Amino acid sequence: MIGAILIFVVILLTGAAGYRLKSLTVSGALAAVLVGFAVYLGFGVNGLFLLGAFFASSSFWSKYKSSDKSIIEEKLAKGAIRDWRQVAANGGAAGLFSIIHYFNNDMIWLVGFVVCLASANSDTWASEIGSLSKQEPLYIRSFKRVEKGTSGAISLLGSIASLAGSFLISIIGYWLFDFGLFFTILVFLFGYFGNVIDTLIGAFYQQVYVCGQCGIETEKKRHCDLPTTRIKGSIFVDNDMVNFLSGFLAAMSAIGVIYLNN
Repeated sequence: MIGAILIFVVILLTGAAGYRLKSLTVSGALAAVLVGFAVYLGFGVNGLFLLGAFFASSSFWSKYKSSDKSIIEEKLAKGAIRDWRQVAANGGAAGLFSIIHYFNNDMIWLVGFVVCLASANSDTWASEIGSLSKQEPLYIRSFKRVEKGTSGAISLLGSIASLAGSFLISIIGYWLFDFGLFFTILVFLFGYFGNVIDTLIGAFYQQVYVCGQCGIETEKKRHCDLPTTRIKGSIFVDNDMVNFLSGFLAAMSAIGVIYLNN
């Protein structure tokens, strides 16, 4: 009982630290605490460690050379400081699988949980590191060079970073949960697959707006202190929805593979 109370205190302090370090807004810190509680219920300290590995590494790359990314952030809906929507988008599915695992101790929910974090890490590393590439990325719908920060665009550096981000979570997951080589490879592949899904949804369905004042295409609904105009994408599919769907669909695909092999 005392140990559980200490863990809860640590989760609260971690959320507060994220706010103090300007990695989280107030709402983001509260959401991170809720996700942390869910993960602890489902997977204990090991689950929290893996969640922390994702949060620490993604926060590091978000802050790394942030001054070089200032122009790119004009195109993005949100910056490096995560609010509750971003926390839910990147950690909500992992929290959901944790709660399910608490009531149903099946291996598939562990795999789903780890794949969600591998996918989120893969996508974050691809975006944050890929934006530092010297070349403009390729838009997958036309294979033409586009501005950095464009949803649905890929670069060699970003693709390598995506693989590395998924690999890190899969290796740490193997170390923490000892779930064998097959599941480690599965997590790695579907973690990366989550980033592929993110890119595809971003290219074909994510909403894009244009600023009537400066003409920039952006994910923001307001720019230059004025409302922007949606020029493509679904009104229901913003960046947070893309992030949530990519991790969730990658996790469910991995679970489907496990069922097919049983």
